[in-house]
Amino acid sequence: MRTLYLLIGFLTTLHVSAWAQSAAKNPFTLVGTLQQAVVVLPATEPECVRLAVQDLVSDVAKITGKTLRVVPDEKNLSGQPAVLVGTCGRSDAVLKKHAHETAALRGKWEAYEVRSSNQNLVIAGSDERATMFGIYHFLEKYLGVDPLYFWSDRGPEQRNVLQWEDVAITQSTPSFRYRGWFINDEDLLTEWYESGGVRRIDYPYYGQVVNPVLMKQVVEALVRLRMNLIIPASFIDIRNPAEAALVREAARRGVFLSMHHVEPMGVSAFTFFNYWQEKTGEKPLFSFYSNREKLEEVWRVYAEEWARYPNVIWQIGLRGIADRPMWMADPGIPQSDADRGRLISEAMQVQRQIIREVDKRPNPPITTTLWAEGSTLNQAGHLEIPKNVTIVFSDNSPGWKWQKDFHETTRSTGHTYGVYYHHQLWGAGPHLAQGIPPQHTYAVFREAHQKQSTHYAILNASNLREFQLGLAASGRMLYDFKNFEPNSFTQNWMQERYGGQGVAAQQAYQTYFAGFVLHDRQQVPMLLDGQTRSFALGLLKKIELQLTDLVKYQEAEAKARQATAEATWGQTSLSDAHPRPSNNQELLEKVLRQHQGHSQALRQAEALLPKLDTKQREFLKTNLLSQIQIMLGLEEWLIGTVRAKQSLDEGNKAKAQKYLKEAAEAFARMKTGLALNVTDRKWQHWYRGEKKMNLKNAEQLTQNTYQLISQQ
Repeated sequence: MRTLYLLIGFLTTLHVSAWAQSAAKNPFTLVGTLQQAVVVLPATEPECVRLAVQDLVSDVAKITGKTLRVVPDEKNLSGQPAVLVGTCGRSDAVLKKHAHETAALRGKWEAYEVRSSNQNLVIAGSDERATMFGIYHFLEKYLGVDPLYFWSDRGPEQRNVLQWEDVAITQSTPSFRYRGWFINDEDLLTEWYESGGVRRIDYPYYGQVVNPVLMKQVVEALVRLRMNLIIPASFIDIRNPAEAALVREAARRGVFLSMHHVEPMGVSAFTFFNYWQEKTGEKPLFSFYSNREKLEEVWRVYAEEWARYPNVIWQIGLRGIADRPMWMADPGIPQSDADRGRLISEAMQVQRQIIREVDKRPNPPITTTLWAEGSTLNQAGHLEIPKNVTIVFSDNSPGWKWQKDFHETTRSTGHTYGVYYHHQLWGAGPHLAQGIPPQHTYAVFREAHQKQSTHYAILNASNLREFQLGLAASGRMLYDFKNFEPNSFTQNWMQERYGGQGVAAQQAYQTYFAGFVLHDRQQVPMLLDGQTRSFALGLLKKIELQLTDLVKYQEAEAKARQATAEATWGQTSLSDAHPRPSNNQELLEKVLRQHQGHSQALRQAEALLPKLDTKQREFLKTNLLSQIQIMLGLEEWLIGTVRAKQSLDEGNKAKAQKYLKEAAEAFARMKTGLALNVTDRKWQHWYRGEKKMNLKNAEQLTQNTYQLISQQ
């Protein structure tokens, strides 16, 4: 028996050795000195795969200067190596000939294999998105292409030869089924390029549509990160041809299309008003209670438009105007929580029936997002959510922790569960400066994974460029959560971008992220960029009133002391959204500590600059240095404003005037940070649409307040 084992061992070793020698003799050559591979793309492959192949050809040309030939079959290859692309059920003839093991892929969701075999490369997917993702995984891992290259300006390294002894990628079904971005608060994207068209929206933002050429870059980055879902814009009106163009651009990539929770069935209050203005010239009350037939008509019309696309994930629910409850716009709606819950439940049943009529898929995916009043009413047992609907929980916005309902809602077999996570949130922030490290995002999603809330994950991504580290980490972890380790990912990300200075760069980033102070009780950031802005503006308005009408100021202060901390309709899912200090002295101490931490991060980043090459240096400037400078400027603005308010309260106008002057001067530092992002022609208009934080208006208000106190 021992002899038999030895013989088997010898034969196994001999087999492995022979395989290794064969592999060494037959490497896969994509581009060589004398030949280059041909891409075999069967005519049966869909548009999303064909676009990915175009990107492969484009990436190879950028790296080598050579253009790969794409053919529909293997005829007349004359012994050339080939990249064989195929999806199970679409290109079986190719797969059976070159990849016998792909039988294991059949029937799976977005699983793929990429491997070299007999001087060829086989890219096989269980479905069309899997094949597309296999192509992009190969481009990232073996060609070194940054999935966010357009946003990072990090082109791949130039090479003359692309050859590997062995190529092997095996990717199983993703950890999170639907994974994607919500392009929300996209003020910079909206006006960076020339307008894609006019939007009819009664809102101080989004007067024009994102250029579809730019949306192409957004969706390409999405799929290169192997994400399969997108909400293409805020308050999208699919009956506006310019906005429908954004949806079409996303649909070309084979991804799922969905809607924000403020626009169930693709209908926000703005689209409702647009519809009836166009049809009758009137503006009826936006209410499911008082105008049920009118709202149902609009739901049906818009559902028919959305149903034209093959991969829609429907959003159901009932919201009012400006992301508020519907009863705030219709005082006639019954005021008890039970009645309100019953009304929302009835609306969801109506919406579910409309979806059944217009969407011919056997089980079209449907979600409802438990945000604000939806979360509160569900926790109280007042909502009846239809069966087979995915229930989506939200973080505290920004994405620091899941809210109470995530932890306390009993999961049932009749529903699947998902999450809504904010890399960005205008108002609270982050918006112009990233605020949450991958380690913390991982900790939050680990809870979602443990609670089996993995059916749907939407990430609020805004303008993309500011959040590259977080978006890259999220894409990786949502696809393969069990094998994702945040520290290793961060180390590799830094090394890829900063080479031998990766460790020093990582330290600068860590110091920056650690610099954000936490609220003592809620343990969430309280001075992200949007929060800092809100505190400063609030103080400036108080100072202005204090200087111009002391009686009204005192009345306003008394009223504020009596006000509750949070409206009851948002008490469950918004309770941690706006952490506030107990007084101005606490606020001052917090912002001074944060400024100290970010000053240290600035010193570390600036010390690193001379040690980097040109490409590394430019990325550090745009991805970290600019954001540190913006935060330091915001902090100095708030410091000056808090001190001015304290001085005025003490009756010292001269001192208050001095601090307001310092607050106004802080905008120079913010402008320094912004300028680091517009150093070349490509980005010269990046801040043209900067209307959310609206630093220009904030500076003017600060200068006006300084002038007001100077004249007294």
